Amino acid sequence: MKKESFQFQQFTIRQDQCAMKVGTDGVMLGAWANGGKRILDIGAGTGLLCLMMAQRYPEAFIDGIEVDERAAMQARENIATSPFAHRIRITADSIQNYTKMKSPTKGHLFYDAVISNPPYFLNALKNPDKNKQIARHADSLPYRDLCLAVKTLLSDHGAFSVVIPTGDCTRKIMEEASIQGLFLRRRTNIKTTEKKIAKRCLLEFTKYRPTVLVQEEQVLQTENGLRSEWYANITKDFYL
Repeated sequence: MKKESFQFQQFTIRQDQCAMKVGTDGVMLGAWANGGKRILDIGAGTGLLCLMMAQRYPEAFIDGIEVDERAAMQARENIATSPFAHRIRITADSIQNYTKMKSPTKGHLFYDAVISNPPYFLNALKNPDKNKQIARHADSLPYRDLCLAVKTLLSDHGAFSVVIPTGDCTRKIMEEASIQGLFLRRRTNIKTTEKKIAKRCLLEFTKYRPTVLVQEEQVLQTENGLRSEWYANITKDFYL
């Protein structure tokens, strides 16, 4: 049974109203992604990424977009009880609608960083729970729409960071990013343990072509089930 709340060093995540609970993917992305003074979290869920980025970037103002109204309400509650409440705003809407309203061509500012732990199941059997469908399946947020939103809202010198399964999902989002004029700058393949194949991928895109593509492979756990040196180091300011 999933825990109804998750305690971090500086904030608590309640998650009983959210389809997707706190997991390694989100924590890993929140600790790995580059930020800035204005950050957008697409698919905010519990508010975890918003809170992690607020903690890491003390001068940042963060917008979180969440299409599930129950999850958006819980994200607001999690943020309200945190030390970062004055710097985070949660909007209950789809990123498609938000992009139309907040397009910089209408006078709104670009974001220095965009982050997302998006729904990623492609052509898979859907969960009967509608909220879990939205949270897990890419139907509600196709990679094309995600990358188009990034193209529209990201500053020329900003970074878009995402966590995605390896294989078809990684290939598809890289294709869509390329179509929208986004260039891969950083890629970290993640293995659970040294002997296993990589199952997750952390990707960072920019609007400009980087002079160097940084690629690496990291491991989450030792053979004894402890956090690896890499994972322990990037999450040391969050886990108790």
